[in-house]
Amino acid sequence: MIRTDMISTVGRAYLTSNIENDEYSYPKAFSASSLTFVPIRNSAGRAFEKLDIRFVKDNVTVLIETKQNFTKADEEQLSAYVEYEKALTGNKTVAILANTVNDNVKVWRGVVSDSDFMPKETALRSMDEYVDFYTSKINDKEKVMQNTYKLNELLHRHSIPEKLRSQFVGTCLLALKNGLDYSTPSLTAAQIRTRVKEVLEELLNSDINKAEKLALLNRNVLGDQYIRQLNIAAFREILNFIENNILPFINDKSTSGQDLLNLFFVTFNKYVGKSDKNQAFTPDHITDFMAKITGVNKHSVVLDPCCGSGSFLVRAMTQALDDCATAAEQENVKKHQIFGIEFDENVYGLATTNMLIHSDGNSNIRQGSCFDLADWIKEAKPNVILMNPPYNGQRIHLPKKYVATWGNNKKEDPSKGLYFVKYIADTLNSINLQAKLAVLLPVACAIGTSGEIARLKREILEENTLDAVFTLPNEIFYPGASASACCMVFKIGTKHNDVSNPDTFFGYCKDDGFKKKKNLGRVEQIDTDTGKSKWVEIEREWIELYRNRRAVDGFSATHKVNGDDEWLCEAYMKTDYSKLTEQDFQQTINDYLAYLVKEGNVYES
Repeated sequence: MIRTDMISTVGRAYLTSNIENDEYSYPKAFSASSLTFVPIRNSAGRAFEKLDIRFVKDNVTVLIETKQNFTKADEEQLSAYVEYEKALTGNKTVAILANTVNDNVKVWRGVVSDSDFMPKETALRSMDEYVDFYTSKINDKEKVMQNTYKLNELLHRHSIPEKLRSQFVGTCLLALKNGLDYSTPSLTAAQIRTRVKEVLEELLNSDINKAEKLALLNRNVLGDQYIRQLNIAAFREILNFIENNILPFINDKSTSGQDLLNLFFVTFNKYVGKSDKNQAFTPDHITDFMAKITGVNKHSVVLDPCCGSGSFLVRAMTQALDDCATAAEQENVKKHQIFGIEFDENVYGLATTNMLIHSDGNSNIRQGSCFDLADWIKEAKPNVILMNPPYNGQRIHLPKKYVATWGNNKKEDPSKGLYFVKYIADTLNSINLQAKLAVLLPVACAIGTSGEIARLKREILEENTLDAVFTLPNEIFYPGASASACCMVFKIGTKHNDVSNPDTFFGYCKDDGFKKKKNLGRVEQIDTDTGKSKWVEIEREWIELYRNRRAVDGFSATHKVNGDDEWLCEAYMKTDYSKLTEQDFQQTINDYLAYLVKEGNVYES
């Protein structure tokens, strides 16, 4: 394909040449941006400076280097252009080698490395399609949710217990993604289990905790009596369903695909956990939002001390990888910058599997209590904390010295999870480490002005800053936990009363563009006029208000608060009465009546 045809295919409107012949000079671009250009040279001393074709749309750049017949050696040149682009713009990249004598192309999403190579991309696409590599595909998400519900029914039919389903499916998905062959007619169920184990052993080959994790998966999954009793027909049926109804909708070479894969875990856990209404699995779009407001990038060292199935870790890792310019940077993120802790052994196994699916090596996830791992946390030196702690922690889950303060009449954590924030903040402050911490907590923590919650709020602000609080939509965890939640953002290691601190930002984020749908949970909605996700625009607005600390009637406010105050936007924002409707009034009355009924304060006259 000749260059002009390549430009037409991708879209001339997005072509960004700055020299003759539609080429792009990085030295010239760096100079125009007042940046110092340092050329990358090959072994022969040749400097790579001029890219053949460059396209830009939004925050995505497509780089095309043309050759008569490209070779492996040409990847070094293309890799240099990716590094330049990251230094110049920070954009997400699609890097392409394209032949001029035929239609052959090689495509990488992100850096030019084996892990980011996209073997199924064999032809040039339009710019909009390349942008889609980094944006959500709503229909695919909903399809995964629908098929997850069907898969749950299939597992029920084959007598797989609810508590086992997530880990079993995750293990099967991991094995299939990495080449599990179960098609040979003569295979027995026992032989398939052996093949799954062999795939896991290979994946964990470089993991320092390999033996522990294999033992866990063998004991809790492959060795479980309900899995061992599966006959070959049932095992094939399950594997075939996952391969044909889940895997086709998951592209783990793109950020949207990574998110979609995590959505599968979250959605599945919601369905199998209907009986436990205290399961507060973090919605995928909220993990995305929290990773963005904490500014996760390739320099971030991220910790989730209550990591569950790994939702925050997956999101943080994909966002950090998108910021990388080289394979070496990506490898460093995976091996040294993502840390998680999970108390529950079964859920820890799920987190292990989830992170393996995302090719992180998962050597930095520990099973145990974060309260027993203070030294490990200090050694990790995290500068970003993302967490959704348990709201109803039992005595066994928390330190004895803290439990001793509860009194004999309390069976659950009176702080509703706020103690976890205090512990992590104290741990980091003990080594003078500054960090940004975003946490999901029940609204009770925000409005609490007495008792244990008020005491902890005051103590936290002695050494740390309450940067922001976002009121989140009702039933954010539906169909899991019923708690109303908010997202608090703290600056660890900066005193709240520091004169340089701005007022705390409060966001009223009750509408995220998701609606409840039977058997599917809360589903992302599409704007009928634009055909685009409502959430994408809503998230952009939330982040813009926060970063600029703008007070908008009905949406946000800024206010100087202390530990004795309510930490919620509703207490400080001005109402935009012009937008109130009779329906809003009726909803408020209904909510109040429901509250009175719940509290037992409604009586017949």
